[in-house]
Amino acid sequence: MSEEINTTDLGEKIVNVLKTIYDPEIPVDIYELGLIYDVFVNEDFDVKVLMTLTTPNCPVAETLPMEVEEKIKSLNEVNSAEVEITFDPPWTQDLMSEEAKLELGML
Repeated sequence: MSEEINTTDLGEKIVNVLKTIYDPEIPVDIYELGLIYDVFVNEDFDVKVLMTLTTPNCPVAETLPMEVEEKIKSLNEVNSAEVEITFDPPWTQDLMSEEAKLELGML
């Protein structure tokens, strides 16, 4: 019986990878920060990530999406990865997880 990975398992692996990427100005990972709006995985294991940045002129606007793409591509099961940046809706602190707010002393 061949070991088959499903898209849900892969989605969880992708989230775990995203939690290793940190915003350089805020000591919280980009997932808990609420910068990841959606992760799509199709049956060919092509991954598309819809994400935002804390501000349009964020200092890592060029490098952060590339880091996200590279880390996702490093997963063996992933066929391809694409990151799309959006500012609709704009990021606000309301998008942060409780964990992130606690980490930053906002609770």
